Amino acid sequence: MNEEMAAMLDYVRAALPESGAHGFDHTERVVRLCERIGAQEGADMAILIPAALFHDIARPLEEETGVPHEEEGARIAESYLRSVRYPEDCIPAIIHAIRAHRYSSGIAPETPEARVLSDADNLDAMGTIGIARTFIRAGEHGGGIADATGHFHDKLLNLRDRMYTTTARSIAEERHALLVAFIETLEGEMGARIPPES
Repeated sequence: MNEEMAAMLDYVRAALPESGAHGFDHTERVVRLCERIGAQEGADMAILIPAALFHDIARPLEEETGVPHEEEGARIAESYLRSVRYPEDCIPAIIHAIRAHRYSSGIAPETPEARVLSDADNLDAMGTIGIARTFIRAGEHGGGIADATGHFHDKLLNLRDRMYTTTARSIAEERHALLVAFIETLEGEMGARIPPES
């Protein structure tokens, strides 16, 4: 990682909690997935990596301001990138990728980099890491197992069919199978009745 990217990483790390459903550890995993998928899909890393680093920077602000984190994150990224004189021709594509990454934003990712970021963010909500993050998220919102299983059905089990890139679709198949096996087992155990004592 070059000096410019290392400075960006430090800037983002300072804005996010170290861990949690959307902590800095999530951002690090998304960056790694972007590197892997982006290399296979021919993405421009000068666009993709800054977008991945900044994609959730405004998550901690969303609850207090009510501004969607993808919009505020795009604004923060644009301000930061201009302040460090990042190549101007890259900035609009970085901003678009941040705005389009969110599952529920309704903005279609229109560039290879935006599609890779969307896929990487969704992949981190799948498989075993997705299971762990779902229970962390439920706890952060004062919920329990039922809230977590609701999230599996409302969102996570739909993610496999929302992948844009060939590379991500391949990764998603394995992670989806894990989710299905887990939720079937969990719901089976939750439905098990203990026989009354005789």
